[in-house]
Amino acid sequence: MAGTVTIAEVEEIVDLGQLDPDEVHLPGIFVDRIVVVPNPEKRIERKSFRTRNL
Repeated sequence: MAGTVTIAEVEEIVDLGQLDPDEVHLPGIFVDRIVVVPNPEKRIERKSFRTRNL
């Protein structure tokens, strides 16, 4: 919210009213640019496991 320029990377643009306002993390008033990436690589969503030493 304190940034000079805010860029939102989105998978798709939906019509007004399709999203629950409580699930929006950054209101559109703060977004200056939108980049649509239909099939993004979601690195943060990959799970990694390590072996447990007993």
